[in-house]
Amino acid sequence: MSFFHFSDKIMSAADEAMELCRPQFAELDTLCEYNGERVLKAFIDNRVSEVDLKGTTGYGYGDSGRDKLDKVFAQILGAEDALVRHNFVNGTHALTTALFGVLRPGDVLFSVTGMPYDTLQDVILGDGCGSLRDFGVNFLMIPLLEDGTPDYEKITQQAKGVRMAYIQRSRGYSLRPSLDIDTIEKIIKAVRAANPDCVVMVDNCYGELVEEREPLDVGADLIAGSLIKNLGGGIAQTGGYIAGRADLVEQCSYRLTCPGAGREVGCSLDQLRGMYLGLFHAPEAVCAALKTSVFAAAFFERLGFEAFPKYNEKRTDIIAALKLGSPEKLIAFCEGIQSGSPVDSFAAPEPWDMPGYDSKVIMAAGAFTMGASIELSADAPLREPYAVWLQGGLTFPTGKTGIMLAAESIAKKGLL
Repeated sequence: MSFFHFSDKIMSAADEAMELCRPQFAELDTLCEYNGERVLKAFIDNRVSEVDLKGTTGYGYGDSGRDKLDKVFAQILGAEDALVRHNFVNGTHALTTALFGVLRPGDVLFSVTGMPYDTLQDVILGDGCGSLRDFGVNFLMIPLLEDGTPDYEKITQQAKGVRMAYIQRSRGYSLRPSLDIDTIEKIIKAVRAANPDCVVMVDNCYGELVEEREPLDVGADLIAGSLIKNLGGGIAQTGGYIAGRADLVEQCSYRLTCPGAGREVGCSLDQLRGMYLGLFHAPEAVCAALKTSVFAAAFFERLGFEAFPKYNEKRTDIIAALKLGSPEKLIAFCEGIQSGSPVDSFAAPEPWDMPGYDSKVIMAAGAFTMGASIELSADAPLREPYAVWLQGGLTFPTGKTGIMLAAESIAKKGLL
């Protein structure tokens, strides 16, 4: 029995996709088991107790639960230290804190994966808004090659003398492949061949727990991300993290609060339980999101669309891009995703001028936590090639249904 009324075409494509996805799903289940043990071991090793789930108020001095959460994150991510806080307002804020924490006037920030995505461009190059450029930090960028892979030769040529090499793991609003850990390792080796002392920072958003290793395991110095993506498990209500070398994390803590106080201040309020519990659930949530991504690619390929990555290609983050080809199909897709959401399913997403973007953006996200990318959501700028970026899915059954409703929405408008 189905609670939704799908057309025969949609049902047939879904059945075919499920059959194709079986080998990928089996691999993801194995990864989930590995990462589940990895997370559990960190909780046990750091002796997480019931009292650590309580919060503090005021200055937050002596917040043992906050400090222990840093240690749990550090162990899971392969870091010397970590800074995990609910008052990181989003991933961009965590990344910005890390950039300003480490870089100084006259330093060069070297982006080795092309131009960072839209929300970071003002952080780096904004005019008169307190950007890195306003503070005298220089910017150097090497585009990716035509196939979306790094230009290792040019990276080595230009890395000499730069303070920080910056790697964006996810694709942003582009169709290039996201980066796996092996590729990140090759980039780091290319940088260090010319500049052994360069700080290598990785924007790790959407990539946590997608592989058995993290960027810090292959030589990165610093990573950052959001807790309403992978590591929040759909439970953390807000927040972000920075992890890596202890001295660099310390510098970032002075930027987050103030010099001299750093990580010693900052109350946790009532957020610790959600951050601990979300991290504990994260391996399962990431697995569900990856299965939803694989199914979406297989399903929409059956319907005649192009998916990036394809259903049988290795996943290196939770995002799938679907090239829909027209603004009408893109909007209909997002309407369908919204209609399959547990919260605000009745709402109709519309394109709007979202801060930090240079074109109208449409977003579908009927989520328990507003904007949580680990929950099934879709967004896209209304510009060529009219692709939609899909992520999340807290459970695979609901993620699969949402994807099918997106296709049904396109079909009902006579666009399929």
